[in-house]
Parts: sequence; structure tokens; C-alpha cells
Amino acid sequence: MTPPDHADPAAATHSPDDDAPRAVHLADYRPCPFRLDAVELTFRLALRTTRVLSRLHFVPVEGPAQDLVLHGEGLRPVRCAIDGVELTGAALQVADGLLTVPAARLPAGPFLWEAEVEIAPEDNTALEGLYMSGGIYCTQCEAEGFRKITFYPDRPDVMAPFRVRIESDMPVLLSNGNPAGQGPGWAEWHDPWPKPAYLFALVAGDLVAVRDRFTTRSGREVALAIWVRAGDEDRCTFAMDALKRSMRWDEQVYGREYDLDVFNIVAVDDFNMGAMENKGLNIFNSKLVLASRDTATDADFERIERVIAHEYFHNWTGNRITCRDWFQLCLKEGLTVFRDQQFMCDMRSAPVKRIEDVLVLRARQFREDMGPLAHPVRPDSFVEINNFYTATVYEKGAELIGMLRSLVGPDAYARALDLYFDRHDGQAATIEDWLQVFEDATGRDLTQFKRWYTDAGTPRLSVTDDWQDGTYTLTFAQTTPPTPGQPDKPPRVIPIALGLLNPNGDEVLPTTVLEMTEARQIFRFEGLAARPIPSILRGLSAPVVLDRQAPAGERAFLLAHDTDPVNRWEAGRALAKDALARMVAEGVDPPTDLLAGLEAVLRDDGLDPAFRALCLRLPSEDDIAQTLHDAGRVPDPDAIHAARRRLALALATRLAPVLPAIHEQMDSPGPFSPDAASAGRRALRLACLGLMTRLDGGARAAQVFAQADNMTESLGALACLLDAGRGAEELAAFHARWRGNRLVIDKWFAVQVLHAAPDRLAGVATALTAHPDFDWKNPNRFRSVMGALPENHAGFHHASGAAYGLLADWLIRLDAVNPQTAARMSTAFETWRRYDADRQAGARAALERIAAKPGLSRDLAEMVGRILGG
Repeated sequence: MTPPDHADPAAATHSPDDDAPRAVHLADYRPCPFRLDAVELTFRLALRTTRVLSRLHFVPVEGPAQDLVLHGEGLRPVRCAIDGVELTGAALQVADGLLTVPAARLPAGPFLWEAEVEIAPEDNTALEGLYMSGGIYCTQCEAEGFRKITFYPDRPDVMAPFRVRIESDMPVLLSNGNPAGQGPGWAEWHDPWPKPAYLFALVAGDLVAVRDRFTTRSGREVALAIWVRAGDEDRCTFAMDALKRSMRWDEQVYGREYDLDVFNIVAVDDFNMGAMENKGLNIFNSKLVLASRDTATDADFERIERVIAHEYFHNWTGNRITCRDWFQLCLKEGLTVFRDQQFMCDMRSAPVKRIEDVLVLRARQFREDMGPLAHPVRPDSFVEINNFYTATVYEKGAELIGMLRSLVGPDAYARALDLYFDRHDGQAATIEDWLQVFEDATGRDLTQFKRWYTDAGTPRLSVTDDWQDGTYTLTFAQTTPPTPGQPDKPPRVIPIALGLLNPNGDEVLPTTVLEMTEARQIFRFEGLAARPIPSILRGLSAPVVLDRQAPAGERAFLLAHDTDPVNRWEAGRALAKDALARMVAEGVDPPTDLLAGLEAVLRDDGLDPAFRALCLRLPSEDDIAQTLHDAGRVPDPDAIHAARRRLALALATRLAPVLPAIHEQMDSPGPFSPDAASAGRRALRLACLGLMTRLDGGARAAQVFAQADNMTESLGALACLLDAGRGAEELAAFHARWRGNRLVIDKWFAVQVLHAAPDRLAGVATALTAHPDFDWKNPNRFRSVMGALPENHAGFHHASGAAYGLLADWLIRLDAVNPQTAARMSTAFETWRRYDADRQAGARAALERIAAKPGLSRDLAEMVGRILGG
């Protein structure tokens, strides 16, 4: 999405011979030939004829004179001038989303570029640039939305301070930075910190503020405000508290203090992303701000806490230091995700948070790495940058930061980060800059570590062991499977966190980080009294797949005794995956050692309830499909679904004597609290309820639904009822109660899709799209149905192919108005090649029908092409 990162910007948009999109390459990066010293913008807001006046103060850099090339998409030019002289004719060339002023028409020194353009926010359904959300003007400029606002060098390495004037009859007029003045029908804002255009933000509307204050460690007072629609004020308390905790944490852990007089958050209903870190004016999807006991689940509260922190942390890792070009996206996103993970570990149970992060990594990023959409953490080319806001960039990018911290140690990591902030403040940096900081701070050579950024794919780590005369030997070997465009991968640095346990459960080697650098490497441990049981990759110390033929009973032993919570959970999960794979392939009964191990975990009152709940959560059907595929088998979604239900019933039967008591024990008689401890108790309570539903057909779930005083239990009980094949009355009651709450009704749509019987899924989803409350142009509502569709694994991959066709129909329709959301949701098809021939044929037909649609956006065309070609 950033053509000007190239010697020939036009080449990034079109090939010279036809209209086919052309890839943009990192190797072609060239610095901008002009420095931008200041930006002055005036907005005269109107639904269809907003006028944008820009004054850009340019200074040519040293070297041969070059053309001035600015981006502009969908703009109606009114006037363009340089130093007051209007440009016409050959002095101004507009084509292919670019405006060019030939070098011969430019002054030799500094000059003032002025432009006046018209745009139509009301017609902007793509939700990029300046658009309307329920009567509110708002912006989304990352990655390349600013070019839909005015002519500009829309690339992240062009940074300048902004002064903005907004003229409108809207009561609230907001932009980046500090307020610089206001009067009837106008407001001015000044952001003194240089920023790229993707961080620009404007909001204008009829909003109310929930206000607070924060005192920084140096004693500066910062005015905080969360802006929402009238009536939503009572659901901002948690978000405001999360913001203040994030600000304090960043001071204490990273030494980063906030740098403006105000910090504003605005909640809007129509937003493609979760939230955006615009300097001093974060714009959020309303579902990641608004929360109360009655309307938000514990998962909602947790995600709000994390995303509030994530966007705030971007103030330094993304805003004060940004990325030089969009190939370096992982520099700001991977580091900021790692920081929000650290924050959440401090705010909640660190082991539980790490397990949840591992689940996300494996469900999203590992799957991405194993399919046609695999790409490096820092890709070397792209067609549409919107398509690289991926799990690989975010989640795997964060894992790389964690590995780096493990390799150098916490103290050296802190020194390196201080150097990074000191050296690159106010700059647009690269991965090379980031790694150089660590080399300078620690003296380490990180040449080999850089392969984690440049090589795609998830390494597979195999291990064998040997025991002789008190010496225990572990032999590791690493390989990385081929990925599109990268058939061969040299070995990487892999930090392997290892612990050794005695047969009685005592730990004889506390967690030690082994540093693997070769394709095959041997580690020996001497002077041991008995053959130890290894606990390998503790905390998932590297994003790799561990291949190990463990002796019988070892996983059950680790489930009972491992001192590392993540590996203890991992042992139980591995047992469950093996059991389900054998149940599908061989028709065996659920193994008693797995059931006994899970019973021991459930009965252990000394364990965190949230951890116990996680251990009771069976691997997903998609996870089992991938396990079977890795073993060389063709997964059968119907058989996987049946086996998983059979294992759940066996577990419920085994635990039947204790489930009711633990369910009641986890009830919280006091006032509702969204804190981690209370949420953990509710998680275990609902885990027990789900198992009891297998035995009583939903009788207890119906009681819980009727008596629930919070959304977590209300929605959880409703899901149990739907799983049991009932719940029609409760669904109607839920809708009747919440029909006026847009975010809760999103949940009402999603729960029906997620818990529909596989043979009914397509029909359920089709009926929901015909419901009067289904607004397909709203991303949240669209995702609540079509985004939930592939999460119902057996239903989405039903042999009829009906769900494939339904999703294809809607992606084609959505692409015409919101290409970005349509492209992201096309990833539902990325695993189509692992299934049987008939299912492959159905998925291919759906994908080819999308690809053949005339006028398909570049966003969706690229994704479908990669999925089909992988």
C-alpha cells in the first residue's frame, strides 16, 4: 500500500503493460527526495462536499532535482499551487493515484505546496480515509488512507508536525496533539511531535466525554477523555482504568512517559480494525471500549484491557519511533504486541496469559505458516499492504522479541530498549536498526537471529534422548518446511527452555535456556542419580513445532508433576490431541490416563481456576484436522466432530461426581468484578457447566441462563443450550432484552453460527443474513455471522459445500463496498487443500468464482490468488 517506497512509485500500482497489480519490493526502497517540515490542514466538513485545504512546507534533499510525487485517491482537485502560483496543464499530472509535478517546475530551494480538494465522507464505505460512522466523521489512515483525504507523500518515513483546523457545526471537533484554540463552529489542534500521515486522526460528531486525569512521574498533568455516544458513558469505567494502568506501567517497566497535554479515545461503531494508535487521539472499535457486567463477557473485558494498553504503548513503539516503510511493519507491531503481553501477564495470571497467547499463535500463525499465505515476519514484497496485517507480523513478531529477550537476558534487554529509544526517537527505523541496537548494547552477533525476520515457516524441532551412567543426552535437530518462494531454510537460533524432573516429580534442573544454532546439536547433563523426564520448550520459548516420540506415560507424568504451568498444560493438550487423532483414525475409546489426568487437575484446589478451565478445554476441531494432516492423513471434519463430542462426553462422565460441587463452589456471591481472579472462577464454572450439559441435556444451563446476572454466564449458558440442541426460547428472550444494544446483538448472531449443528450451519447463517438486524455493511455485524462461519469447523467444511458457497457470495458482495474486510475474511479458505477431493473441489469452485468476479478489488484478488496458487 505504500508505492512511494520505490524508485518508480507508479510501478507499485500498475504494471507497464496492463492493469494487473504489480508487487512492491523492499529492495526498491528509495528515500523521499523531499523533507517535510510542517503540515497545515483545514477541514470544512460536509457529508458529500468536504473541503480539505493543505499547506505542506517542503525542502528538497541534496542530490539531483527530482519530481514531486504525491498520492491521491478519489479526490476532486479544486486548486493546486506552489509558492502561491497555481499549477495547470503540463505543470500538474494526475494519473493512477499519483499527482506529479515535474522537477523543472519546482523551485530549487524550500517551497510551499498548497492544495484544495473535495471528498465525500458519506460515500466512503471502505472505511479508509475520512468517512462517516453513524453520523460521526472519523478517519482511519493506516496504512494508506491519508491519500484519500488530500494529496500527500503518504509513506511512513515522511514525518512532520501537524496543525489542523476543523470547521463544522458538529459539537465536538477533535484531532491529534494539543488543543490550540476553538470557537463557534471551529477548533484548532497542534501536534508538535513529527509523525507520518498514517497517524493522522480527525473526529467530529455529537459525542460526550468521560473524563479523568493522570499525573506522570515527572509531575505533568494529562487530561484524559473517552468520547462516546450519549447513553454509553456508563460503560467506559473499565477502559479508563485500563488506560491509567497502562500509562503507569509503561513508566515503571520501560521508563516511557506520555508527552502531550491530552489523551483522547473515541469509540465508533464502523471500524475495520480493532483500534488505531493515532497520536493523542486513539480511535477504537466501540466493542473494545464499552463494557459493563450486563453487556460484556470476561473475554471482552480482557480484550479491552489488552487493546487499550496496546494502542497506548504505540505512543513510543510506533509513534515516536515509527517504521521506515511498510515492510518494517513488524518493528512497531511485534514489539508492541510483546509489550502488551508483558502488561497482561502483570495484570493477570502470567501462566494463563502465556497459554492463551500460545493458543492464538498456534491457531492463527502456525496455520498461516503451513499454508499458501505463509510469509516472513518482514516480507520482501507485497501487492496490497492491507493484506500483511497478519498473525505472522503481529503474533510471530512478538515471539521474536520474546526470544531476543530470552537470549540476552532481562537486564540487557532493558539496556537495549533504552538505547533504542535514545537513538531513534523521532525517526522511522528498520529491523536492521533494531538489531543493531541489541548488538551495540550486548556485544552479540545477531546475524543468524535475523533469519527469523527474513525466513518464512515454522521450524520443526525433533529430539531424541539417551541415558547412560548418570549422563542424560538430548539431541536436537531443526528443519523448516518449504514455503512459497522459499524452498530452503538455513538453521536459526532457537532458545530452548529446558527443565529436568526426577521420577518422583522433583526438579533436578530448573529452567535453563539452551541456545541451539546448528541444524543438529547435542546437549549433555552429567551427574544425575536417575534418568530424568525432560520438560522441553518451557513457556513455548520459541515458535516451533516440537516433534518427539515420548515414552508411554511421560505426558501423563508431566500433566501431574511439571513445575512449568505452560508445559503442564501442554502435556495434557498433547494427550488430548493424540487421543482424538486415534479416536478418529482407529475408532479407539478415550484413554483413561487422559481422563485421570484431567480429573486430577480439576480436583486440585491449589491450582488457579483459570488454569484448570484451560486444561479442560479440548483441542479445537481445526487443531485436530491439522494434527491428522501433519501425520499424513486426510482429515474428515465429520469424524473429528463426532470424536470430539465423544471425548467430551467421556470426560463429563468421568467427572460427573465432582462437577456440580465445583460449579457451585466457583459461584461468586458478592458484587461482580472483571478482575482476573473472578474471571477465572467464572471460566471454571462455565467449563463445568459445559460438561454437565453433556449429561443433563441442558437442564442446569437453562437454570443458569434464567438466573445469570452477567453477560459471561448468560452467553455461556446460551451456548451450552445450543450445543444441546435446544435454546430457542432463550434465544428469543436474549434478543428481546438486548435488541437495542448493537454490541450484544453481535453476540446473539455469532453464538448461533458458532453452535449450529454442522448440517444446519449454512441454513442458520443464511437465515441470519435475512434478519432485520443484520447490517452487512457494518464490519462488526458482518463478522458476527460470516466471520463465525469458519469457526464452526465441521459445518463450514460440510460435504455439501453449502458454507463455502455462502461465504463466497458474501465476500463478492462485501468487496464492492469494503475490500479490506472482505480480503481478511477470505483467509477462511486457506486450509482447503488438506481435505478430501470433494471438499477441495467445492472450495476451489468458491474461490474461482470469487476470482472471476469482474472489478474485484486488489485486496481480495491478491488473497484469493495466493490461496488458490499455494
